[in-house]
Amino acid sequence: MQAMTLAIAKSCGPGRPKDLEKRAAILEAAKRLFPLSGFEGTSMDAIANDAGVSKLTVYSHFTDKETLFFSAIRENCRQQMPETLFDIDEKGPVRAQLEVIAHAFFALITKPESIALHRLLNSGSSSTDKIRQLFWEAGPQLVKTGLQEFLQKEVAAGQLEIADVGRAASNFFTLLKGEPHMRLMCGCSTPMSERDIDVHIKAAVEFFLRAYTPCPNRVSQIAL
Repeated sequence: MQAMTLAIAKSCGPGRPKDLEKRAAILEAAKRLFPLSGFEGTSMDAIANDAGVSKLTVYSHFTDKETLFFSAIRENCRQQMPETLFDIDEKGPVRAQLEVIAHAFFALITKPESIALHRLLNSGSSSTDKIRQLFWEAGPQLVKTGLQEFLQKEVAAGQLEIADVGRAASNFFTLLKGEPHMRLMCGCSTPMSERDIDVHIKAAVEFFLRAYTPCPNRVSQIAL
């Protein structure tokens, strides 16, 4: 699976500048159609028609449907959470930076398209283990890696104290998803107001910082 994913990633590079608009149109079509019909239910013909290009053009940019699926998920995540989002500001407070990351992540996972695709993947009716693994590597794993790198830099700068950065990144995203995401997945929630989202995110960040902010007396306090 890892070798296949690397091969897909290498085949996703941009072509000539002349072709970039077509490539972008294909990706936009894929991002619209995969959440509606799932991987199996979305044909390359449908994507080509939606993008306004020929099927041959789709295959010239993406060698197969798996490559296109991987690329669409990765592009969606990078648009919402670009790599620059995880650059640290050594002069700025960690709390503010985490809140910016949190808002971007929460907006990504609560988009109707994201909820729809998660439901399809979890239903098992229109996906395989292979497709679910591709989704994980192109989306959640990509975002987690970005946060891990951010946290590691903050640890090196002495702003955070984390023994297991990978676990901390998972904890952070799990806190952010919480009950609001679960209710959306179950279809029993209306969109949250901006104020409610802000309150939820501030609470998650506060909880996270209480666990990982350097505290010389933490061990002795726990021992007592």
